Amino acid sequence: MTDGQGGVPDEGEVVTYETRGPIAIVTMNRPDYRNAQNSVMTYALDAAFTRAVEDAEVKVIVLAGNGKHFSAGHDIGTPGRDHHVRYPNKAALWWDHVDRAGGDQRFARETEVYLGMCRRWREIPKPTIAMVQGACIAGGLMLAWVCDMIIASDDSFFSDPVVRMGIPGVEYFAHPWVIGPRAAKEFLFTGDRFDAAQAKEWGMVNRVVPRAELAEQTFAMAERIATMPQFGLALTKKAVNQAEDLMGMRSGMDAVFGLHHFAHAHNAEVGTDSLGGMNAASMKATAMTAGATTQQNGTR
Repeated sequence: MTDGQGGVPDEGEVVTYETRGPIAIVTMNRPDYRNAQNSVMTYALDAAFTRAVEDAEVKVIVLAGNGKHFSAGHDIGTPGRDHHVRYPNKAALWWDHVDRAGGDQRFARETEVYLGMCRRWREIPKPTIAMVQGACIAGGLMLAWVCDMIIASDDSFFSDPVVRMGIPGVEYFAHPWVIGPRAAKEFLFTGDRFDAAQAKEWGMVNRVVPRAELAEQTFAMAERIATMPQFGLALTKKAVNQAEDLMGMRSGMDAVFGLHHFAHAHNAEVGTDSLGGMNAASMKATAMTAGATTQQNGTR
């Protein structure tokens, strides 16, 4: 896509790419919007991941977010929101969403840019590490969950508040496999945010480290992994992913993706829009309120 197409402002490089020896660093770069993910970012991430995969010298990929927060989720309200713009399909062979209506439009778009892209990135044949600080909310969870490991700073927090929209979780519905069924229900039923210590207890993150040491410890882990044979790492990653799919992850996601879109359709039928009347401001406000209450009560 050409920057500025369809009235979308040119924000420059929304994803940056660099290498440090055998490590590729892919960084989301919309810090003014807490790295909210629009389609420009989606396809820039895909291009960066492809570049890292095709570089034989790269052994490990680190996914990071520039600024105070890893990612506040999908872009549902910034000036750069580009849901109306056509992009080339990379993840799914489905028709484009732009000239479709209603549920057809939503299903086409989310099949490609949300569920499809996350599945594509999960299959990257090189180890990936999410380096998470600050907010990791809703769509931000999807970006972290497709990575093989998550190293989180002690100031990070996690939330999937989309049940407030009447929708059963984000499109890449990995919750029961990432944190277990009972924790997943608490996470979704309450819409609360939980901190890195709770994420570690539930098994969602590998390490919790001081904010000042996040980059140092993430790159140390990446360098340690990079000493292993590249093809061995690729096969090991495939082995674990296949085992996870045999536990029902892929088919479970397919089933929940249908429920997700049924919820969108229900919202549009009984209300004013597919998001249950929620917007970026109200979602941010409820997430911050829930977080403040949780911290005051000392339950996280």
